Amino acid sequence: MNPASLPVDFEVGPWRVLRLRGWGSYGVVYQVEHAELESPFALKVAVHGWDPRFEREAELLKRLSHPNVPRLQAEGQWKPPGGKAFPYLVMEWVEGVTLYEWASAHPLTSRQVLRLLAQVARALEATHAVEGVHRDVKGGNVLVRSDASVVLMDFGSGHYRGAPKLTHHMPAPGTSEYRSPESLRFHWEWRHDATAHYAAQPADDVYALGMMAYRLVTGRYPPSASRFEEGPGGIRLIQTELMAPGQWATLCPELEGLIQQMVSLEPSKRGSAAEVARALERAARKAGRQADVPITSGPSQEQNSKETRVGALRVDGRRLAGLAAALAALLATGMWWTVEGLPVMVVQSAQEDVATGLADESLASFEDGGAPVLKTGGIGLDMPRKPFSGQSRPPCEKSEAEINGGCWGRLSEVAPPCGARSYEWKSGCYLPVPQVVRPATSAPQ
Repeated sequence: MNPASLPVDFEVGPWRVLRLRGWGSYGVVYQVEHAELESPFALKVAVHGWDPRFEREAELLKRLSHPNVPRLQAEGQWKPPGGKAFPYLVMEWVEGVTLYEWASAHPLTSRQVLRLLAQVARALEATHAVEGVHRDVKGGNVLVRSDASVVLMDFGSGHYRGAPKLTHHMPAPGTSEYRSPESLRFHWEWRHDATAHYAAQPADDVYALGMMAYRLVTGRYPPSASRFEEGPGGIRLIQTELMAPGQWATLCPELEGLIQQMVSLEPSKRGSAAEVARALERAARKAGRQADVPITSGPSQEQNSKETRVGALRVDGRRLAGLAAALAALLATGMWWTVEGLPVMVVQSAQEDVATGLADESLASFEDGGAPVLKTGGIGLDMPRKPFSGQSRPPCEKSEAEINGGCWGRLSEVAPPCGARSYEWKSGCYLPVPQVVRPATSAPQ
């Protein structure tokens, strides 16, 4: 019996399956009921036996008691006949839709956004108070109930002081678009050390909250504020402040100021989750009438193309050799970019908000994307039958593998089950190698 495909009425301990709710790289969530309890519950079952992530998630949830965090009801091990044991968690059932889905169906005002964000900030305040970090704050992990109250979901990527380290290679758990500047800088500076470990801090969660707010009010991710410069010491990653959200949408100044504060380059300038929550609540109470005007897209919104959704990496055509090395390092750390000014596109994930690397849970409901492709032993990405657009083609470099007409780089430190952005092939995990097109010799220098 595969834990990723339990039928209706199947029993896991005392919990009877009602329906499948969602799935991720490391867990599947079902709506279940208990014979002696009235309310439905959420059952999260590991898809890999003896997964230690579930014990860590349970411990973090045990430390939390907050209205904007799901309540842990039970934990246990499910062992099918003749098989290995799969850990599971049972949490309160949260009836709601994801934040971005909810926003697409409701005309948002700045005051509504301030109130929604304040609730998420309070959930983070409680998490940080018990020396924990969420590490995957994003719209897909926030559910909005019918009364506009919100719940911060999926603590599967979370961590707390003293918890065992489970990720032994980069990237750290999380979703690339929400990674803080300091984490991106760490990944770049330590790109040659496969064992380097980034220790997430509360400031990383606050930055992710700000990025979620940016995406919520503008409908897009900001253009990248990072670029590479080549100097005597080699290629450097240069970071600057993000473009203000007011360039893309009309919102009240209080909300725009707080978003810019949360996505500041300097962690100390973002404020703690508690300080941000108080500021959001105060702004929701005291903001003027502009806060009640529906948020609308600004004139720059039409620039929200696929090329700028994640960010553009500006580079001089004469630096292609250094660029190739930079792109290879970025691919290895789970950062996805497009190259502006060159006839080449780095392959991006087609699904927004998919957790990279070892994020435990990136749930997608049937309503959001259809049923997953289930495989024995887990859920992952099958190797495509033909190369992606912009992927390097044979002849491949010696360090690359030629698979189905494309060049692929093997993640030497990762073994199946592969992460949400890598592809499995013959007991290995691979990423597509981007094609770097050299300019013609007659091109202007």
